[in-house]
Amino acid sequence: MNQNKAPIYEALEQLKQNKTVPFDVPGHKRGKGNPELTAFLGEKCLSVDVNSMKQLDNLCHPVSVIKEAEELAAEAFGAAHAFFMVGGTTSAVQAMVLSTVKKDEKIILPRNVHQSVINCLVISGAIPVYVNPQTSDRLGIALGMSMNEVAISIAQNPDAKAILVNNPTYYGICSNLKGIVELAHKHGMKVLVDEAHGTHFYFGENMPITAMKAGADMASVSMHKSGGSLTQSSVLLCGKDVNADYVRKIINLTQTTSGSYLLLSSLDISRRNLALNGFEIFKKVEEFATYAREEINGFGGYYAFSKELINGDSIYDFDSTKLSINTYEIGLAGIEVYDILRDEYDIQIEFGDLTNILAYISVGDIMKNLERLISSLGEIKRLYKKDKSRLLNSQYINPIVEMSPQKAFFANKVSKPLDKCVGEISCEFVICYPPGIPVLAPGEKITKDIVEYIKYSIDKGCVITGPEAMDISRLNVLKGENK
Repeated sequence: MNQNKAPIYEALEQLKQNKTVPFDVPGHKRGKGNPELTAFLGEKCLSVDVNSMKQLDNLCHPVSVIKEAEELAAEAFGAAHAFFMVGGTTSAVQAMVLSTVKKDEKIILPRNVHQSVINCLVISGAIPVYVNPQTSDRLGIALGMSMNEVAISIAQNPDAKAILVNNPTYYGICSNLKGIVELAHKHGMKVLVDEAHGTHFYFGENMPITAMKAGADMASVSMHKSGGSLTQSSVLLCGKDVNADYVRKIINLTQTTSGSYLLLSSLDISRRNLALNGFEIFKKVEEFATYAREEINGFGGYYAFSKELINGDSIYDFDSTKLSINTYEIGLAGIEVYDILRDEYDIQIEFGDLTNILAYISVGDIMKNLERLISSLGEIKRLYKKDKSRLLNSQYINPIVEMSPQKAFFANKVSKPLDKCVGEISCEFVICYPPGIPVLAPGEKITKDIVEYIKYSIDKGCVITGPEAMDISRLNVLKGENK
């Protein structure tokens, strides 16, 4: 196929030239009905915020320009089929799960998955079989999936329908994806890959293996993260043994019937850009990240980690475009460094957790801004360094799963003060966002360690989401008669 083409973008340009009079939605009528919004976003933007029509195809049942754009994306990513998603990678992840496992069927997955996965288990009623990841004492984070632990889970749950893998994790850590795929397929299980942070793997050189190259059945890819498209736009990839027509039916259960052409055209244009220029783009990104790591590690105290962590198993590979930095040795939680960078230096990084920060480097960065980040981190160490004994150095607590997420979420429940919840079973989520990995999920036992962790995270300034009580002072727990 001709990767120079961008069918959706080209159709929108033709629509503008036709000067068609709109008597359809949206009601702003190419921006004329909302001058303030047009002034803010621009006439060019509002002129292509249009409804589905014959010449623009229909996302729910594509037969022309969207179909062609998805075929171009499939070729560019090395997939048998690609779906454009306008509900973020959350919708892509959930479509993977809903297409593969039904109510009361098992899915093997690491517990440090994104909240979208466990949300989907609440909706579907599928049963999670968690592979508790190994953790790094030095970094205080969960790692990838160990092959031995995966093999044990498969042996103990031969009736599981699928395995879901995070690859890479938010921090850049990759599992032995090809090995997991081969083992799962040997036992008749599908492999689903949350590849939200791995768009660039498909277009860079010497990157970790992609889900499609590894033979995975499905992968969800956040084009808006490292691929340059608009926020909330994503791609769902399918391998050759997946019934793509059935997957589309599943997608249409939850995805909007009013797909945004701003998002769709951004996927189309970004795919073209990566297909034509991805090698040069990600070579530059990797060079930036390598330079920054060397400079930051030269300060002492910080640890910007990379491929030296590889151990052949739970850290099978590493995404060297990720600028993940451990802050523990300077006595500051990652979230504290995150806040200082934003409040004192006008620098917004991707996230800070309890021991690390992540500065996302991408196609849009320039050396001047990278130097500003590096120098600011050096100054923060000099001005704000503290005694590290005040910090927690672990961010993962093995869950005690008492019942399925769906059963707990919809069970009769009672609200209790956080300190009174030890020993109870949670009926809701507690999530530090970002990265969006639940500290506590429905159906899990609330322990003293979890309560202390939640309180510590709040004290350090982490954004906590999930509970009905917005101030996180109370949790909904299983009512007595349901235990």
